[in-house]
Amino acid sequence: MNYYEKETVQRVQQQDHAVKIDNRKNMEITGVKEVDSFDNEEFLLETVMGYLIVRGQNLQLKNLDVGDGNVTIKGKIYELSYVDEHSQEKAKGFFSKLFK
Repeated sequence: MNYYEKETVQRVQQQDHAVKIDNRKNMEITGVKEVDSFDNEEFLLETVMGYLIVRGQNLQLKNLDVGDGNVTIKGKIYELSYVDEHSQEKAKGFFSKLFK
């Protein structure tokens, strides 16, 4: 078999997405593709299930493992919301506020 006959197979592994919250103080998230932005009141995470917004107070990024897609956030958690292609207006409003 020569070089040109080799067939490269690209495996795309679908990763599971889970959110675990302990006493509204610690949050573990799996299936994270990218951390787009964060500060002490809001995190914007791209997950395998869409964009996830985490809002709270004194939020801190405690663990980030981009290889496995795991993120751990510590702080007082007030709100979780997903933004995907089905809620274009909400996403447009959120991103316009974000990039003012």
